[in-house]
Amino acid sequence: MWMTLAAETRVLWACPEGGTVKSPYGLEIIENCITCTERGHFLFCNLSDQAIEQLNRIKSTATYPRGTMLFMEGQPARGIFILCEGRAKLSTSAADGKTIILRIAEAGEVLGLSSAMANRPYDLTAEMMEPSQANFISRDDFIRFLAQNGEAAVRVAQQLSENYHAACQEIRQLGLSGSASEKMARLLLEWSTQHGGHPSKDADVRVTMNLTHEEIAQLIGSSRETVTRMFGDFKKKKLIEVKGATVILRNKAALEKIVGD
Repeated sequence: MWMTLAAETRVLWACPEGGTVKSPYGLEIIENCITCTERGHFLFCNLSDQAIEQLNRIKSTATYPRGTMLFMEGQPARGIFILCEGRAKLSTSAADGKTIILRIAEAGEVLGLSSAMANRPYDLTAEMMEPSQANFISRDDFIRFLAQNGEAAVRVAQQLSENYHAACQEIRQLGLSGSASEKMARLLLEWSTQHGGHPSKDADVRVTMNLTHEEIAQLIGSSRETVTRMFGDFKKKKLIEVKGATVILRNKAALEKIVGD
């Protein structure tokens, strides 16, 4: 069923001259990694021209609408996805249906890397949060590419190490944070520095929030009702203000105190 969904929702693009083209979702599709304006910022982007050309030959580019599952937990790891534009939520579920979102993947990340390298089923589910572009590389092609490019292999090792430390940090925060309010305050503070937070003219910090209360609950290991209640409590105490999808941190110091207590 998942394979049918992916086949129906993704849009493949071929751009023989290596330029850009508009997708149905309004994205600027970059078909050629060498001409990509983001080259030099991400895992495989600043390799040698020869390595990038090899990468171009083995990847396929596609765009996906919001809600598309790139892969699902337990599915055989058929390859990796390089997220060129957009965001994806990475989650895991229990047998009773309870879901935890481990983190939000940003543009430039390589998804499914550890599972593909270990030749084990995907240990997470990756779902697009917005219209996105991703490049897919089959596992066999990817392993051959790494065998021929030592620099890329070293970067993969570094990325796997960073993923491990990030996972430890997430587990520590989920397991050791004392209360739901502490977890919520920590999440807001992380967003303020990692996910587009920026000071406004009055020095408050504005964060764009594209998650539902249910998704936030899955991020902090709580319930939707608790998240809704905490938002109300934080607003009542004038710690935050919510305007549509924007959360304004009115009292960042107080939020930091909640985390520190």
